[in-house]
Amino acid sequence: MKIRRLFIKSGIAALVFSLGLSAPVSAAKRYVFSGGPAGGTFQVVANAVQVYGPVKNNKAYKVKAQSSAGSVENLRKVNKGRAHFGVVYSGHVYLGREGRLKNDKNKYEDVLALSYLYGAPAQLVVRKGSGIKSIKDLEGKKVGVGNAGSGAFANCELFFSHLGVWDKVERNAMGYNDAASAFGNNQLDAFWLFTAFPSGAVIMAAQTNDIDLIDLRADANSSGFFKRYPYFSELSVPAGTYKGVDYETPSFQDSSLWVANAKVPEDVVYDMLSKVYTDEGLAHMRSQKKTFKEMSISTGVNGIVTPMHPGAEKFWKDKGML
Repeated sequence: MKIRRLFIKSGIAALVFSLGLSAPVSAAKRYVFSGGPAGGTFQVVANAVQVYGPVKNNKAYKVKAQSSAGSVENLRKVNKGRAHFGVVYSGHVYLGREGRLKNDKNKYEDVLALSYLYGAPAQLVVRKGSGIKSIKDLEGKKVGVGNAGSGAFANCELFFSHLGVWDKVERNAMGYNDAASAFGNNQLDAFWLFTAFPSGAVIMAAQTNDIDLIDLRADANSSGFFKRYPYFSELSVPAGTYKGVDYETPSFQDSSLWVANAKVPEDVVYDMLSKVYTDEGLAHMRSQKKTFKEMSISTGVNGIVTPMHPGAEKFWKDKGML
């Protein structure tokens, strides 16, 4: 019986070979897309790409969204290949490549840019009538500074240290939603965000308290912050973005970039960009969050000051943007 079964299997294999039929297709390669914490836009990016039909249903590869602490963690994960894609602030890609991250002299040279996603502005939320008008007024206060390992935390440390107040505030490392909840329970005097507006966490905070946003650009200009960190650009949070904040709030922003590990195949990067940067793909991204209204072919290479992935370089050259 065993001999007969062997002959049957051999005969089937011979028939497949003689007819020129293909062997079973191997499982599609899975690529991890590292996003961010709950309540942050980074995670929305990763989820949106993962569920987009043409990406989700293609046969060549699969994308798996994965949460993370944010920008700096994504930089490290993508560089090591523990994630294939991620969202990282342009400033962190730049500083990381040169070995200039805070307390980290490692060089992260295997993180390559794919495209610009959106501008991420700094926002500092306080209670109306708190007397906090500038960063210097935070001395001795309880402040939510973002998740440890996140871009929010890193940029808060960068900015507060530049102004000499980082070690003079009671720092609470936590995500945006947790900070909004703690703020609502009077456990925080202020909380910092580095994300697109409107932020769901700030909207939540404004439902339980009358809030103000602090002018951050004044402190940045008077201290020479922009001269030292030229990848930041000025902007303002428009009046009416949040309940009770009926005035324009000057601030600054970094660019959020879609990045990939250098070893991700060129054709995979080109294919993903080709699927997302269509009218249908961009409409899908905007349907996930209004923040992505900035995404377009014309803005695709904005804010990129470091090397591009070869697949991305080919894509943007084909689109006439390089």
